[in-house]
Amino acid sequence: MEDVDEPRLTVSGAARRLGIAPATLRTWDRRYGVGPAEHTRGRHRTYSAADMARLEVMQHALVKGASPAEAARYARAAVQAGRGPVASPRGTGATAPRPERSRRADRAPDPGAGIDVIASLGASAPERPGFAVATAAALPAALPGRSGGGLRMPGVGTAARGLARAALALDPTAVRRIVEESIDSDGLAVTWDEVVRPVRDAVDARVCRTGRGVEVARLLEEGTAVVFHARAYAAPPPSPMRPVLLAGMSGDEYGVPLAALGAVLAERRIACRSFGPALPAAALVAAIRRVAPSAVVLWSQLATTADVHVLAALPVTRPRFRTYVAGPGWDGAALPSGVSRLGSLTDAVEQIGAAVLR
Repeated sequence: MEDVDEPRLTVSGAARRLGIAPATLRTWDRRYGVGPAEHTRGRHRTYSAADMARLEVMQHALVKGASPAEAARYARAAVQAGRGPVASPRGTGATAPRPERSRRADRAPDPGAGIDVIASLGASAPERPGFAVATAAALPAALPGRSGGGLRMPGVGTAARGLARAALALDPTAVRRIVEESIDSDGLAVTWDEVVRPVRDAVDARVCRTGRGVEVARLLEEGTAVVFHARAYAAPPPSPMRPVLLAGMSGDEYGVPLAALGAVLAERRIACRSFGPALPAAALVAAIRRVAPSAVVLWSQLATTADVHVLAALPVTRPRFRTYVAGPGWDGAALPSGVSRLGSLTDAVEQIGAAVLR
């Protein structure tokens, strides 16, 4: 019977199978030794079934929160021992470790931060008003010599890196799990500030800079919003009060910041009515008249959707409501009298709480 050579994948074919960039595969091979086992210098890299199994285990370990070097060691050992990708990235039979999250100033940086994994990870946003969400223009461009479309997030924690890898792998289950575990461990505000926000900023920067990654941004937006909304609905019943109305400006598709705010307010037993992103101005006016809110929070990510004329045209109710704006789109806007600007998520909760609970 004629021998048939084992089918092998090229670098581009293997990258498509894994959903990553070909440059990332080359980096894994060069830095961590997770490449074609039978590669000969001077010849094109091709990947066997065993090579692909090793790469899939490494990818799974990265999504679980392991560093690239650790994931590579685990992948080599796991495939050699015949273990699949469901085992722990830190050892045989152990439960995968919960991502480490801490606000301690002396937290040691992970040696794997800022290097190529699934795709390279991106720069964290500077602190700015509007729940500290930065526009893409405020973020640095890709480093010279990097493969196009990479992200860098130096200094972020394990959970943020894991969330970025899950989003880049288009894995909604992992996205939700990482955010849920972070909330359980460190709370809603820390999860927003240290896990979700840095990844969203980096992904948005990549989209604006290169035009690529819209699918990553959409999946990340959907996955994180689902978790925050679920936490809001699961919160204890709110105190008797007029609710806070949350909405995105017409044309603004960014709903996660408002979902995070709604979840934290619900945790404080502050009643909310959330109308999500991109609420038309006429619908906003109708909602205010029907809900009779104690406060209105309007989010705008982009300057093009931060319409001060909408603010000036909001209806007058009895009793009156307080108006707040949030998001980088309002930077530099001449706000009408009586409209307040919200900064970080913590600042937003404190301002709204002081206004509606007094």
